[in-house]
Amino acid sequence: MGFRLPAAIRRASFSSSQTSSKVSNIPKGYLAVYVGEEMKRFVVPLSYLNQPSFQDLLSQAEEEFGYDHPMGGLTIPCTEDDFLHITSRFNEL
Repeated sequence: MGFRLPAAIRRASFSSSQTSSKVSNIPKGYLAVYVGEEMKRFVVPLSYLNQPSFQDLLSQAEEEFGYDHPMGGLTIPCTEDDFLHITSRFNEL
């Protein structure tokens, strides 16, 4: 049982050879994050940074990775389903 992607989130598959080219694919006002065991790449609006539950995810990322993220981008240490559940609520606000 999965969650539908909120309209504001975009998902892209990841491969290490595509990392540098992906940076230019992020629209202005958005941020790329990597989530779950498969390190799925999501592009989320910067407005999510104001959400307390997203700030909690950022705190978990800081605790686990510090400022040295293994993917070269922001890695969120939670499952993809948890991430989608948390961010899906932002569209209801």
